[in-house]
Amino acid sequence: MARVYVADDERNIRELIGSFLEKEGMTVSLFETGDQLLVAFLKEPADVVVLDVMMPGTDGFGIAKEIRSISEVPIILLTARDSDLDFVQGFETGADDYFTKPFSAVKLTLRIKAIIQRQALDRPEKKDLGPLSYGGLHLSAEKRQAFYQDQPIKLTNTEYDLLQMLMQHQGAAVSRDELLEAIWGYASDVETRVTDDTIKRLRKKLRMVESHVIIETVWGYGFKLVTKSLD
Repeated sequence: MARVYVADDERNIRELIGSFLEKEGMTVSLFETGDQLLVAFLKEPADVVVLDVMMPGTDGFGIAKEIRSISEVPIILLTARDSDLDFVQGFETGADDYFTKPFSAVKLTLRIKAIIQRQALDRPEKKDLGPLSYGGLHLSAEKRQAFYQDQPIKLTNTEYDLLQMLMQHQGAAVSRDELLEAIWGYASDVETRVTDDTIKRLRKKLRMVESHVIIETVWGYGFKLVTKSLD
């Protein structure tokens, strides 16, 4: 039975989430603070962690960073602030997805169910298949690091997995649905901006090293890597 930890200082929200998840047969532990959740996680890890960003004590960003330093458990952030800066900060701390308040408990439950179902399956798309190169862009499978002409590119785990999948296709287009399923384990009917937000951050990091490899949008379909002069 899947175990889910939920931390939110608003009692009605955490209990609402808990009731929906329990109806789906999950074992749910609710916490008023992220610090309480972290203590429990260190004793017994969960299969999915849901963290409110604004909580007493260590905020959700801090707890996500602490958990990510010891575990690859999927982390979903709940934030009341709908800004790009918050989303970037959340992903940089290692979160896998986010919901902006107010949110639908039904959609959150479906998202968590998708994650758990995917965890039960082999995910060959995320296995490191050795070094990859494309137009001066290189991935080190052993260290899970990216480089452009020997310049290191600091990537989160999710960003690395997405870039790896694009590089495996060597310039061929990959659909949003394929990326969503392979990287996050979501079905195509799950509503989320996570793919586009991750692509946005990857593009920014490639620009920072003046990469001639860019991520091009294939309108109505997905994305592909192309080599293009930036002059």
